Amino acid sequence: MQKHVPSKSRNAVVSKASDGEVLDAGLHLVSTPLGNARDITLRALDVLRDADLLVAEDTRSLRRLMSIHGIPLAGRRIKAYHDHSGDRDRKAVLEALRQNASVAYASEAGTPLVADPGHALVRTAIGEGHRVLPVPGPSAFVAALTVAGLPCDRFAFAGFPPSRRRARRRFLERLADAPGTLILYESPRRTGATLQDAAEVLGADRPAALCRELTKKFEEIRRDTLGALAESLADMPLKGEIVLLIGSRETPPDPAEVEQALREALKTRTLRDAASDVASRFGLSRRDLYQLGIKIGS
Repeated sequence: MQKHVPSKSRNAVVSKASDGEVLDAGLHLVSTPLGNARDITLRALDVLRDADLLVAEDTRSLRRLMSIHGIPLAGRRIKAYHDHSGDRDRKAVLEALRQNASVAYASEAGTPLVADPGHALVRTAIGEGHRVLPVPGPSAFVAALTVAGLPCDRFAFAGFPPSRRRARRRFLERLADAPGTLILYESPRRTGATLQDAAEVLGADRPAALCRELTKKFEEIRRDTLGALAESLADMPLKGEIVLLIGSRETPPDPAEVEQALREALKTRTLRDAASDVASRFGLSRRDLYQLGIKIGS
């Protein structure tokens, strides 16, 4: 792997890559793995290898990721840009862009700016006429949506709810009639309280899913109604990154259609698997489908 040589020319398109292409000058927003380091894209590795300036929400995380994939710093340092960064840090990045440098800005995990810092930097860079280029990759809420068993054709990502109960309940009230699946991030310390508030404000019978530590060793996905999730997790301490998904307020499926689907599933699957499949298909409680399956078989 060749040594990295920063561009000095205002007119150059910087950083020659190994395949003969070059890395464009501008701000490259690099998505990084949620947990499993192998989830990074080949393009993201190229950008991290060839950028003139490396900027990261968490410098230790990026340094570790680059080490895992054998990408040398090659004389570059990693500049921090996070929630506590101010004008001084932003100006340093913008000055590099003014010098026609390629800048890679990496999230700690997932897609930059999605419930993460960086908006002010991107907005200013765009305002000054610099190129801002996405380097797509993992996103926790998209990963959670694909496995939740809830409708994916329309969804609303609302980020983190307020930490105070009164503000959180008002926040949920405003989202009560949002079409499609509602997606939230939450701290593990507040997940139980948020589930309880959501069950009371939005309806305990709404289908929901809780995804924890996606792509990591202790990955866990729970699917049930809001009320059942709130009850089961009320006194359970949680750790890790949490994504909470809540089904929309829609007309419930025809019970006869649900029962027929369960009867068909039971012809080829165990009761447990049939209940899980039909519950995911209709956005219903797996526990309720399991009880219905027992009645059908009795």
